[in-house]
Amino acid sequence: MKLIPCDIEGPVIIEPSVFGDERGFFLESWNAAAFAEAGLDLTFVQDNHSRSQKGVLRGMHFQNPGPQGKLVRVVNGAVYDVAVDLRRSSPTFGHWVGVELSAANKRMFWVPEGFAHGFLTLEDGTDFLYKCTAPYAPQSEHSLAWDDPDVGIDWPTGGLDVQLSAKDREGKALNDVAAFA
Repeated sequence: MKLIPCDIEGPVIIEPSVFGDERGFFLESWNAAAFAEAGLDLTFVQDNHSRSQKGVLRGMHFQNPGPQGKLVRVVNGAVYDVAVDLRRSSPTFGHWVGVELSAANKRMFWVPEGFAHGFLTLEDGTDFLYKCTAPYAPQSEHSLAWDDPDVGIDWPTGGLDVQLSAKDREGKALNDVAAFA
């Protein structure tokens, strides 16, 4: 397993060790001891799976109180995955980092607590899996506007008809969200 640090402290791109031959491949998507040895000593309480068509944008979600850390990956299709730093005390507050995750590249992305998270699907039938460090708490869920100009996420939307849920169309500006200390 290879850990690739991002420009923002906290999020990490993970390239698992993949063993393959003419029959297919094998990889460990989660091994508590191996991740802890690599510096990611995590406890997960919930696994989620979503399927989306090309152009669906889900996010930018976060919970406060009850923040969730998320270990995300794609097993079919591809996404552009984004984390935005919502820790007001951080020197990178409001900054974002993005990475393409796909079934082909098998990368994973660790999004720690204190970040808003979202993704844009780049292929039809994309299956997105994620492990969470805290249970889903709808009363604590918030959305940062995916297109907030103060954050300036450079989504690869060229040629896509971006589809949002009603909740995601109501995302708040960075200065109006319930950010973290």
